[in-house]
Amino acid sequence: MKRIASFEVNHDLLTPGMYTSRIDGDITTYDVRMVTPNGGVYLEPAASHTFEHLFATYVRNSDFADQIIYAGPMGCQTGFYFLVRDMKPSDAIRLVQETMDFVVDFTGDVPGVSRIECGNYLLHDLEGAKKIARSMQPVLKGWTEADLVYKK
Repeated sequence: MKRIASFEVNHDLLTPGMYTSRIDGDITTYDVRMVTPNGGVYLEPAASHTFEHLFATYVRNSDFADQIIYAGPMGCQTGFYFLVRDMKPSDAIRLVQETMDFVVDFTGDVPGVSRIECGNYLLHDLEGAKKIARSMQPVLKGWTEADLVYKK
């Protein structure tokens, strides 16, 4: 069986940041790495779940809403994938930076957390989601297209 692209990345060299995982025609998959892989610290499920609700809501309500394909967590609990269509890398970086600010500043009811709207509606942690976003703000500050390349 052919190995998938994400398994070709040397996870021992990955640090928190935003990277271009793959480009498939007009769709770009970004790896928004939030903790160091295999570092012993992982995204807590409840915090990650709330972060997902806020991330997806924000980007799907942005000026780029029609270009958003998917925003969701990695199974390894070290980050999120962010898939976009026909978006300049600089705009994707800025949108992710803005999303971190949105999550940090968010108040009120988290979107989509009722039993009817969510398949695991009791597993949420807004303060944990804010902690994730807060940790990423300094990482992504000044991030450029040149930084999107995985280290080899």
